[in-house]
Amino acid sequence: MIPVFFAFRMRFYVAWIAAECGCIAAGFGAYPVAAKARAGGGPTLQCPPPSSLEKAAALEYDYETIRNIDCYRTDFCVRVREGMRYWNMTVQWWLAQYIYKSAPTSSYVLRSAWTMLLSAYWHGLHPGYYLSFLTIPLCLAAEGRLESALRWRLSPGGQQAWDWAHWFLKMRAYDYMCMGFVLLSMGDTLRYWASIYFCIHVLALMALGLGLALGGGGPSRRKAASQATSLAPEKLREE
Repeated sequence: MIPVFFAFRMRFYVAWIAAECGCIAAGFGAYPVAAKARAGGGPTLQCPPPSSLEKAAALEYDYETIRNIDCYRTDFCVRVREGMRYWNMTVQWWLAQYIYKSAPTSSYVLRSAWTMLLSAYWHGLHPGYYLSFLTIPLCLAAEGRLESALRWRLSPGGQQAWDWAHWFLKMRAYDYMCMGFVLLSMGDTLRYWASIYFCIHVLALMALGLGLALGGGGPSRRKAASQATSLAPEKLREE
């Protein structure tokens, strides 16, 4: 499972980086750094045209608009939610703008499930896609509830240990869900997951149940947990 997902994502990393290089070589997606372009969305700020040739020549540009993968953050961010943002970034932006925001519910988890359902359909009709994509909302709900219930109670050292454990489980969840993309059929995917006792589903349900029992998920606690965890990639890099 682990080596399969490693080979799976390396293949995509190479393809996406090569595609980005092609866009950069052609000059596609170049905007001034001051425009603060976002992957898929383009500039977020208006930049006045330079008043002279010297200023135009001094402008710095980036290619964030066509950036599709952040390999480091995909692998080393702590949460499933964050990892999704750094994978296939331009498509993630489109899904967020046109599917997630138009979902017929206000619940984050249900909106995510709706988005993942449409994303699975976009990939194709193989049942493995749907089994894997629809596991993501369960993982999102579990990590959100448990994190907001427990992480803020821990000491700084305990929070760092939590982040390392959370990162490890996030990567194993990705390994687990990858098998649906590799095996494709419902029977093969379920047989494989059964051979490892549906471990990610079981852990996610246990984490969700514990988080609910401890009162996780309140807006203030969720916000505090999110702010604390947003620094986690830097903490992991410092280590």
